[in-house]
Amino acid sequence: MIKSINFKKKGQTMAIQTNQIVSIEYEARDGDTVIDTNVGGEPLVFMYGKGQIIPGLENGIENMSIGEKASIVVEPKDAYGELNPEAMQEVPKDQFAGIDLEVGMTLYGQGEDGSTVQVTVKEIREESVIIDFNHPLAGKTLTFNVTINNIREASNEEMTSGIPAENVPDEDEHCGGGCGCH
Repeated sequence: MIKSINFKKKGQTMAIQTNQIVSIEYEARDGDTVIDTNVGGEPLVFMYGKGQIIPGLENGIENMSIGEKASIVVEPKDAYGELNPEAMQEVPKDQFAGIDLEVGMTLYGQGEDGSTVQVTVKEIREESVIIDFNHPLAGKTLTFNVTINNIREASNEEMTSGIPAENVPDEDEHCGGGCGCH
């Protein structure tokens, strides 16, 4: 069986294609404020085209090659969504017993389906608390300064699992080794 081969001219680098493993360095900004970065740390590694990063960033790097840098502006609809005013809820204050509430704090709870839910405390009233179920970055236009560190073909195992090998913990990291969990 012959595998598809991408030919390129000497000095030309391959642009990102669906199902390839991509490694990036990035700095995310909300206006002048850096909200997240991995510059100087471990790169973000993901399988392109599988929705493992926000759509606007994935679309923004589509035609980039190894070593390329770009500043990508991502609108709310292609990031964490528009701010939904209906995502606010008034909850009785006694549901937060034992928690020293502060406006702006992030809390984690359990949703009706058992999943973890993140909320932000918006207002503290006499008998109730207003919480916001919107993602903290909802409604924000973000700018990503990105460098493409590497692009490579996915292995058969990565294609099956959708998980890049770089994101799979070592056995020793995973469970202390020798525990019989593998």
